[in-house]
Amino acid sequence: MFDSLSDRLGQVFEKLRGRGALTELDVRAAMREVRIALLEADVALSVVKDFIDQVTARAIGAEVIRSVTPGQQVVKIVNDALVELLGGDAEGLNLAVTPPAVVMLVGLQGSGKTTTTGKLGKFLTERQGKKVLLASLDVARPAAQEQLRVLGEQTGVATLPIVAGQTPVQIAERAKTAARLQGFDVVLLDTAGRLGVDAALMAEMAAIATATSPQEILLVVDALTGQDAVNVANAFKAEVPLTGVILTRMDGDARGGAALSMRAVTQRPIKFAATGEKLDALEAFDPQRVAGRILGMGDIVGLVERAAANVEQADAERLAAKLAKGQFDFEDLRSQLKQMKAMGGLGALVGMIPGMGAAKKAMDSGAVDEKLLGRMEAVILSMTLKERAKPELLTAKRKIRIAKGSGTTVQDVNKVIKMQLEMANAMKKLRKMGGMKGMAKMIGAMGGGGGLADMAGMLGAKLPPAAGKFNKR
Repeated sequence: MFDSLSDRLGQVFEKLRGRGALTELDVRAAMREVRIALLEADVALSVVKDFIDQVTARAIGAEVIRSVTPGQQVVKIVNDALVELLGGDAEGLNLAVTPPAVVMLVGLQGSGKTTTTGKLGKFLTERQGKKVLLASLDVARPAAQEQLRVLGEQTGVATLPIVAGQTPVQIAERAKTAARLQGFDVVLLDTAGRLGVDAALMAEMAAIATATSPQEILLVVDALTGQDAVNVANAFKAEVPLTGVILTRMDGDARGGAALSMRAVTQRPIKFAATGEKLDALEAFDPQRVAGRILGMGDIVGLVERAAANVEQADAERLAAKLAKGQFDFEDLRSQLKQMKAMGGLGALVGMIPGMGAAKKAMDSGAVDEKLLGRMEAVILSMTLKERAKPELLTAKRKIRIAKGSGTTVQDVNKVIKMQLEMANAMKKLRKMGGMKGMAKMIGAMGGGGGLADMAGMLGAKLPPAAGKFNKR
């Protein structure tokens, strides 16, 4: 997501950061490059013009020209402008009503409405503790209702029983009644789509809205269609009282033009972004966090949320107990590697951690293989249980056996051993500092550098100590 734009802006700001002072000409030259980067990212021309005018007006002011760190000041101004462009504060769903809250999902055929309905049901159930009912109103597309029923089974979210012969309005009314009688908090209505916006589709949407009085009408659009997504949103907005937008296939949109244009052009907030095919790949859209990702500042909040969703509670408690004693063995390292894979692997994580730009570039260029975590885990699995608990047992002969068993080299085994040793030492230091509270203070003092930069190195930014060249074969 936003990879191309992030890389281009990163190059522009790198030049600015290297300057001790900035003139008005320097700022205007940088803004020209930013303008080109935004246009290449498929951002609407009118949006780009307003954005550049706003940023330039602020950036050539005294606060930048006379600043001790003018480059950083320009980055901050661009960040603030991006946040404003994307909508300012995050806007969640309006569910604070007498249950059930009705949420309509509308959009063209093929935009991903049905899958998104399943994802949103899972999101509301697991992250907000809501009791959700899914209902398919699509009687035109073959097996559409059956598809939603299967998604409900996969996510553990209830679906409205299918009754043949009913109209979309009748299904919607039955869904709302069933939700009220059975104590559901939210009912999600998956409506039918068309290949294009037409009078029949809009009449059907209006009839459903009249019958159910939805609190939210969310337009589902495919981010890969770029400015067409914005045009579709405008067409729907003219006919239906939209309250927000869900962008699908954001993981495949390296440019991000639709996301950057949507709020400014339609005046409707992006409320969610689908970032993958898995049913948990739906994120609440937060302008501040998205702006941070675009400018390479990471997304620590998103990283914490992803960790919370994927880390097993029992494993976390077991590790916490060992860390309290300053212990960290190979089994603990393996547990961390498994959790990193569950959270999306190195590629997903490095883009969310501040100061990891170099590591991300190394991965994108192929200098670090995404399969690195798997090979490191293979090395640990080739050890006996005693060896995992007592690293000091690993003699040269044992290392040769482990390398053969894991399909790696002795050098690779040594690098995994070194990583475990460094992490074990870090845990001992952490205990002396006062445990997790001490670490929190340390991270606060570090900001974006220090230990985070070291972590970037470990994961492959410069491929030093622990990861070394444990990459492609």
